[in-house]
Amino acid sequence: MVLSGLIYISTNQNSCKQQMIEQVFRKSEEKLEDFGLRSSPGSEEKLEDFGLRSSPGFLYNQPSTLVGRTDVVSMTPWLAPIIWEGTFDPTLIDSIYKQHNLTIATTVFALGKYTRFLKDFLESAEEHYFVGFRVHYYLFTDQPEAVPEVKMGENHHLTVRRVPSLDRWQDISMGRMEILEKLIKNELANEADYIFCLDVDAKFYGRWGVESLGRLVGVIHPWFFDYPRDQFSYERRPESQAFIPAGEGDYYYTAAAFGGSLADVHHLTKTCWEQLNIDIANSIEAIWHEESHLNKYFLYTKPSKLLSPEYLWRDINAAVGQVKIIRFSHVAKNNAEVRPNV
Repeated sequence: MVLSGLIYISTNQNSCKQQMIEQVFRKSEEKLEDFGLRSSPGSEEKLEDFGLRSSPGFLYNQPSTLVGRTDVVSMTPWLAPIIWEGTFDPTLIDSIYKQHNLTIATTVFALGKYTRFLKDFLESAEEHYFVGFRVHYYLFTDQPEAVPEVKMGENHHLTVRRVPSLDRWQDISMGRMEILEKLIKNELANEADYIFCLDVDAKFYGRWGVESLGRLVGVIHPWFFDYPRDQFSYERRPESQAFIPAGEGDYYYTAAAFGGSLADVHHLTKTCWEQLNIDIANSIEAIWHEESHLNKYFLYTKPSKLLSPEYLWRDINAAVGQVKIIRFSHVAKNNAEVRPNV
C-alpha cells in the first residue's frame, strides 16, 4: 500500500468513470512492472478503498484557512506541499497513517571512517525517526564488525550488508544509486511501502514522521533554500548528463536525504545510475556527483512533496528565523580527515 494522495471515486459509476478507474489501476500496475513487481491479488480493491480517514470521536485542533505560516512558502508552483513546522498536525496525521500497516525502508551507507557516525545516527533515529511505525534500516558498510549495538524500538529492525571498500568518497557516493536500484528491485517489493535514503554523518534532533511520506520526496538543501537559481551549484557543462541550462531550475535538492514510494525511487535511482555511467564512459564527473544527477532528475520529474531544510540542516550553519526546529542535521566534521577511505 502506498499513500500518495486521496482519490475520490463515486459509487454511481458511468462507463467514463469506470474507464478512468481502470486507467488508474493500469498505471499503478505499469509502475510496478517497471522494476519487475506486480500488485498482489485484491490490490485494486485496496487502492479503491483507501482514503485519508480520521477516526470518529478523534479530537484535534481545528484547521484554519486564514491563519498559518506567513514567513515561508508551503506549496510549490506545481502544487506539491513543502513541509515546515506549523504546516501539519502531527497527532492527526499519525492517527491517519497508523491505520495502515506501513513499513519504511531506510538505507544508510557507512564506509571507512564514516562508521564513527553510526552510533549517533542510529541512537538518535530510534528517538525521533518514524516512532510508532515499522522501520527497516539497511546498513551498507565495508566494516560490519564496526557496527555498534543499538537497541531497536518496537517494529524497528536493522540489516547489515557488507559492500566493497572504495578509496574515493566520490565513488562511494555515486555507487549508492546502483545499490539502491538493486535493493528495491530484488528485495523490497514485499518488504516495504516507502524508502528513504539518508546520509550517516548526520543526527536526528526532532521528529521525522509520516508527514514526510509521499510518492517522490525531495529535501531542500540548507545552503541554497534562500538563493536565486542562478547561484545554485548545478552542473553547467553540456557534456554531462546532469547538465541544467542557465535560467532553469526550481530548488536545489540535497542528495543526503530523499525518498518516496518504491516504484518512484526505483525509477529515480535507475535513471541517475544510467546517467552516471554515461558520464563515466565520456570521462566526465558532474560537479556534485550523484547530487547533480538527482537535481537534474527532480527538475524534470517533479517531486510530489518537498521537505524544508528542517529535514537536513548542517551543524555549521547559522540559525535562521524560518527554521523553527532542526529535525535532522549533518554533524560538524573535518572532511579532509574523514573522506579518504584509507
